[in-house]
Amino acid sequence: MHAFVAAGSAFLMAVLWFDLMFDVQVRGHAGSALPPQVLTSIATYYRRVTTDARPMGQLVSLVMLATLASITAQLLIHEGPAWRGWASLACALCAIGLALGRTVRNAVALGSGAGEPDHRTRLARRVYRDHLICLAAMGTVTLLQLAVN
Repeated sequence: MHAFVAAGSAFLMAVLWFDLMFDVQVRGHAGSALPPQVLTSIATYYRRVTTDARPMGQLVSLVMLATLASITAQLLIHEGPAWRGWASLACALCAIGLALGRTVRNAVALGSGAGEPDHRTRLARRVYRDHLICLAAMGTVTLLQLAVN
């Protein structure tokens, strides 16, 4: 099971990495609104990956579900130390819960291009922070699954 968990969490980290390549554009810009070209770049990316890329976005949701199911199976069959499974589950639930509960909604809203620049800037900065949290959580899952026997 740990190979399935590690593969799922690594896939999700790769998705986050691609998102972060656009998210990092929010860095280094003070003030209430990002420059228009930065907002346009980020919004275009999120429109493409959240709206225009259907059904590929559903693959990410499927991997999230499969990763959680694999961790749960790992716990049920007592594969490896229990603490590894519980820590992996906590980290995965944190990242996936944050993504599904807030980040995706904010990315879709950002991708729509609607709203004032200040509002879209807040969305872009939230998405960036959320993705950093998710990357750390899924990285922890991957390390736990690969490092502990």
